Amino acid sequence: MVSIATDRLTKVFPDGTVAVDDVSIEVGSGEFVALLGPTGCGKSTILRLVAGLEEPTSGRVLIDDEPVTGGAGPGRQLSMVFQDYALYPHLTVAENIRFPMSLHQEPSARAAARVTEIAEQLGISDLLDRRPSQLSGGQRQRAAMARAMAAESRVFLLDEPLSNVDAGLRAELRGEVVAVARRLEMTTLYVTHDQVEAMTMADRVAVLRRGRLQQIGSPAEVYRDPRTLFVAAFLGTPRANLLQAAIYAPDGGVLLDLGSQLIELPPEDPRVRPLRERHTERVTCALRADALSPVPDPPPGSTPVLRGVVRLVENLGHEALVHVTTDTVPTSSSQARLEHPTTGQHLSDLIAEDLPSGHPVIDRLARMIPHSRPEQPPATARTEYGFYPVYDPELGDEPPPAGEVVVRLPMPLLPRVGEPITLAVDLDQLMLFDTSGDRIRLG
Repeated sequence: MVSIATDRLTKVFPDGTVAVDDVSIEVGSGEFVALLGPTGCGKSTILRLVAGLEEPTSGRVLIDDEPVTGGAGPGRQLSMVFQDYALYPHLTVAENIRFPMSLHQEPSARAAARVTEIAEQLGISDLLDRRPSQLSGGQRQRAAMARAMAAESRVFLLDEPLSNVDAGLRAELRGEVVAVARRLEMTTLYVTHDQVEAMTMADRVAVLRRGRLQQIGSPAEVYRDPRTLFVAAFLGTPRANLLQAAIYAPDGGVLLDLGSQLIELPPEDPRVRPLRERHTERVTCALRADALSPVPDPPPGSTPVLRGVVRLVENLGHEALVHVTTDTVPTSSSQARLEHPTTGQHLSDLIAEDLPSGHPVIDRLARMIPHSRPEQPPATARTEYGFYPVYDPELGDEPPPAGEVVVRLPMPLLPRVGEPITLAVDLDQLMLFDTSGDRIRLG
């Protein structure tokens, strides 16, 4: 077995495009690591750098602690499966599978036996006499996988190998790819933009964005404990609910102002202390669908809730996704710095003269702070400066309905469209991110 490492790897193309930006990743012997991210984030470029098909601008690729330079070459013992299969069109499936063995002058009898064995493992024994043009997309993918397995390499490099396969076959092939990698104890780098593939197949997931490594960890770690707003938004189906908020820290507890609704943390809550230091700061609240649950309308102050109206119910058979309009303000994972469109001043630096008449924060603060306040907090999320979401094409964002959240509900307990609904907020699953997109640790 073999280990792979990238040491501050950077690749800048001649036109100035920074495809990979200071990426350091270690892949242990026999480990299966997925490179996950949207199109254009540098996943495939990293794979090509490891394979020796591209030269790094700076940094190194290490295989078994030895620096890699020059082309790939047969001595590297790397097998790569491309997104477009890259099968030789003039060769049959059997000849394509046998090709890597011919490079090593494998005896014909042993090579034939190996081709038969691999074809049986991948269920393509009846396709050996066909050419690639006579195969479906799934069959071509299996043939490409078989050719990679025949090379008996130490490293498996897979560049979105299942992207052109239909959904039903993709689920089946996911299991086969993992089984092959485990059985052969191959060190595997798997490029994908599909979070389901990454989460179900990999030992660890490396999330990339615009050439930079956002986070690397086990699937459970990157899902439950995202370090950045982008990771929180990119992982999870449905996507996490992202809402703009302002932090207010009067005497005692903490209020999260969501524009027209509030989430109150009582003084004894352990999350209050770190948040009190961020009084008047703007943040993004991330709540996954599992962090919300319908409840009868509780007494004021007993349980943090969001109130809204059901806009859409997506019936998935075993469960439903309920879209609720809450009249809060959504945000986007691409939102890092929001500036006044004319002055360029950062919105978190703007101080409002006063809060809008009837804003819920006014009454709440009046009850919690009997004396006059020495300072005014900045404008809430709903300001004249347009503190609104930024479209993020990396995530396929589209302008969402104002303040909509999605909650996962079991069947058959489903509300009707147009009904009012109260959603309890699980504070243990509340994630907050500052305006740079970094996670705010709550203890």
